Parts: sequence; C-alpha cells; structure tokens
Amino acid sequence: MMQTIDPLKAAIIQLKRFPGVGERSATRLVYWLLRQAPHVAAEIGSALIALPAAMIRCTTCGDVSAVDPCPMCTDVKREPGILCVVERPQDVKAIEAAAEFRGRYHVLGGAIAPLDGVGPDQLNISSLLARVGPENVVEVIIATDPDVEGDATALYLAKLLGPLDVRVTRLAHGISVGTEIEYADRSSVARAITNRQEM
Repeated sequence: MMQTIDPLKAAIIQLKRFPGVGERSATRLVYWLLRQAPHVAAEIGSALIALPAAMIRCTTCGDVSAVDPCPMCTDVKREPGILCVVERPQDVKAIEAAAEFRGRYHVLGGAIAPLDGVGPDQLNISSLLARVGPENVVEVIIATDPDVEGDATALYLAKLLGPLDVRVTRLAHGISVGTEIEYADRSSVARAITNRQEM
C-alpha cells in the first residue's frame, strides 16, 4: 500500500527551505495560511512560480529586474558618474532604503572567497571595469560586506580601479563588522554611505 505524504508536513518542509525559517516559523506560517481564504495560498504560490521566469539580470549593472536594462540604469535623475558596487541584488535594495545614494549600481554576484572556490573570474568584475570610461565614472563606492571576503574583494577592486583615474571609496564602518548589508538597519547604511572613505 502506497504511503501518502501529509500535506501539512510537506508544506512545513518546503517553507523550511527559506533562509532563517526554522520548524517553528514554518509551522506558524502554514497554520496562518490555513486560516486565510483559499485564494491567498494560491496567489502566493502563483507569484512564486512566476518569479524565476519573470526576473532577469540587467546586462549593464547585474541587478535583478523584470526589464533589461533595469529602471535604475535608465533613470535620468540618477547621478551617472558615481557607481556603488555591491555583492548581491538585495544589497541594492538595502542601500536604496537608506535614501542617501542617488548614483547607479553594479552587482558583483558575490565576493572573492577562495575557500568556497569563488575567484575574481566568477564575479561581475570585467563589466565593472568596462563601465568606468564610457559612463564617465568619477567615483566608485565599494559597498562589499565588512567581513574577510568583502575586504578581500574591496582591496582587489581598488587595485584594479586605481590606474583608471577614478576615485575609489569604501563604505565607512557605520555597518558593524560581520553584518551583511542586506540585514543592516537604514540609519547604519545611510551613515556608512555618508562617511565613506578613500581606498
């Protein structure tokens, strides 16, 4: 006789796949969904199913967007001469939430981490260097995480950018060491941008 999987347990197992969601949080979310009208779970499910096909990488900056080039790269109100280099797309959202930066972005897609097999060639670095001249970039703000990998990436980028006659700065330590930019509060991100330093 074939054993059927308990739908409740199956839903909890799937929700536990999200980062930061453990057994208790997943269980609470499943019971919350059960208290809602049936269309709520269906709408959440259909939005998640559509997500991978709907989102693409901007060929200019590497951010995740529904269009290419992304709205930030085409926004004429943004200052084109300043690029903020981040590790992940969610870092763009964190910096935007601080409402302190009005330039453009460049998403590396990670940080240099030799122990994890991630070297400079696996990152979106060559396209960053290619943007500096044609876009008349005068400053590159390196906004990598304040950890070992982020520091190594920042130093590597500073060496590459140095000969290109561009000001290279790094976010000041308004963001505490070991904190990922994605999880930093708005005031810390704003302070870090305001107090950025030459490299």
